[in-house]
Amino acid sequence: MKNPNLELLAPAGNMLKLQTALAYGADAVYLGIPDFSLRVRINDFDLNGIKVALKYAHERGQKVYITVNIFAHNKHFNKLEAYLRKLKPLGVDAFIVADPGVLSLIKKILPRPELHLSTQANCTNLAAARFWFSQGVSRIVLGREVTLAEIKQIHRALPKLELEYFIHGAMCMAYSGRCFLSKMFVNRSGNLGDCAQPCRWQYDVNRYTIKAKGHEEELELVEEEHGAYLLNSKDLCLLKQLPELIKAGVTSFKIEGRAKSVYYQATVCAIYRRALNLIAKKTAAPKLKKELTYLYQELETKLVHRGYTTGFLLSDKADQNIVNSHNKSAWEFCGQAIKISKAKNNHSNLLFKVHNTIKLGDEIEIIGFDYDIIKMKLKKLLSAKTQEELTEAHGGGGSQECLLELGKEVSLPEFAVIRRKLSQELIKVKSKI
Repeated sequence: MKNPNLELLAPAGNMLKLQTALAYGADAVYLGIPDFSLRVRINDFDLNGIKVALKYAHERGQKVYITVNIFAHNKHFNKLEAYLRKLKPLGVDAFIVADPGVLSLIKKILPRPELHLSTQANCTNLAAARFWFSQGVSRIVLGREVTLAEIKQIHRALPKLELEYFIHGAMCMAYSGRCFLSKMFVNRSGNLGDCAQPCRWQYDVNRYTIKAKGHEEELELVEEEHGAYLLNSKDLCLLKQLPELIKAGVTSFKIEGRAKSVYYQATVCAIYRRALNLIAKKTAAPKLKKELTYLYQELETKLVHRGYTTGFLLSDKADQNIVNSHNKSAWEFCGQAIKISKAKNNHSNLLFKVHNTIKLGDEIEIIGFDYDIIKMKLKKLLSAKTQEELTEAHGGGGSQECLLELGKEVSLPEFAVIRRKLSQELIKVKSKI
């Protein structure tokens, strides 16, 4: 059961990620072309790709928001105007913007689509929200620095203004993503969508000298066994805070991660979809708490992440992971469905593309609708091409297509994903890569 007033919004770095997100319960996706979006790399969309994406989503009753949220310079505007005119007939559901000049240009060329204020615009107070609302912005993606109490205040004062908030994904160590390290180190601007993420790098400097007004001060940097992770923010996870966010007035719940994998898309979308559905059903508090605890544990154990934080929502600062670059997982993405078909005896066959090694005897899980999990031990694996039985299959450049007999008729999402449990030896090996 969905609440039509609550939206799950997912990232889409390419068409397959878009399809996976929508299959696993996202109500809308956000995407953009590299020139005007804050994701230059690992972004496959061009103008034709956007056209295909809009058609695909609209046929399924879902939405596509186009990001035009770079920190625009003069040189961007001629190209931007031509781009917007080409988008005009495509039926874009909304534009996500950060710059007043870009906002004005969109209003001039495309008066119909909704305007959403990007988190890059750093709206963190009621006065700013009131200003943007007066400029025709129908939704504000609040800055990650906004607290729960502040969200309530903004919603009470402007009940007709839609509020969107990031609920899951990577956090930046800089204020609202305004970081210059990438530009300084490797000449790739994070504010133009090309961040090299120096905050995730390992630093091995033991001492650092500060010079100021002829005075030198030497500071000791404590370094762990594997180096030091000084700027590495934990990832945001507000799964348990969803009920409070809804009461505060948030209606769109945004997942970060256009550069993440389809496995990340499927897992995170399915988990948050289930949580929002439980809330929409008015699930009793004790049961809801138990369900959210279970789903949180799934996010902790089934994904690679940097540790989780509630960010600024409940306190005045976020948390850094200074111990390691990321937390390893005992589970690995190993395949994605191409087709699900009926076989004899009312069984189902799953044709899938292998993404990482899968072997007979592996403990595997297939993620279903609403995060229902099909668990099984892999006893039989067939080559889709030759129908011969295999003992193992591999991904990478020579990815195989395989057939998995599920043994019963099942209902699965399009593009369903499969994961396998790793041995302790493999976990140790992969954690060093």
